[in-house]
Amino acid sequence: MRKLTIREARQALSHLDQLLAAEGEVTITRRGEAIARIVALGKKKAIPSHRDLRGKMPRMRRGSEKLIREDRNAR
Repeated sequence: MRKLTIREARQALSHLDQLLAAEGEVTITRRGEAIARIVALGKKKAIPSHRDLRGKMPRMRRGSEKLIREDRNAR
């Protein structure tokens, strides 16, 4: 964690992303007292593929086509 004064924070705005990548968190102070904390957002999670999602689902005992037919015939 790095502490910056307001003046230093203004000067560091152009490379704030690099500073956050290196430090992880930046605290901005005014007269030695913390007034703000800047943290990097987590990395975006990759969207899983349909194959991965289907692989995680438990297999059904009966096929969905049979369940749909039974539901249609019940009405």
